[in-house]
Amino acid sequence: MVYRLIGDAAMLFHFAFILYVALGGFIAWRWPRTFWIHLGVALYGLAISIVGWTCPLTHVENWGRENAGQAGLTEEGFIDHYLTGVIYPADDLRLVQTGVGVAVVLSWVVLAVLTRRRARAESTTAT
Repeated sequence: MVYRLIGDAAMLFHFAFILYVALGGFIAWRWPRTFWIHLGVALYGLAISIVGWTCPLTHVENWGRENAGQAGLTEEGFIDHYLTGVIYPADDLRLVQTGVGVAVVLSWVVLAVLTRRRARAESTTAT
């Protein structure tokens, strides 16, 4: 029972991590200090995609599931197991990755504009 909970918790945390990679820049619009956290997370997600590293959460989920007597993730990993072919067609993986990248960059550009406007507004009220 405990091992299954570990596997499930790793899966949920993995989903949250991927959502934060895609949407964390938009969260920074409200809380600009979170940009630095998102930058690190986005760069790590990019490195995993480019280099082909296996995310440590995949190892944790596999360990929990296998010790619970369940099948672990496929060799391709979390995204291929839970998202590719389920949330979007398998042939569209590069399109989805590009879309996430565009969303991240767009969120950062808008954040830069918002930050600049806030700084201008603060400087005009301070004088």
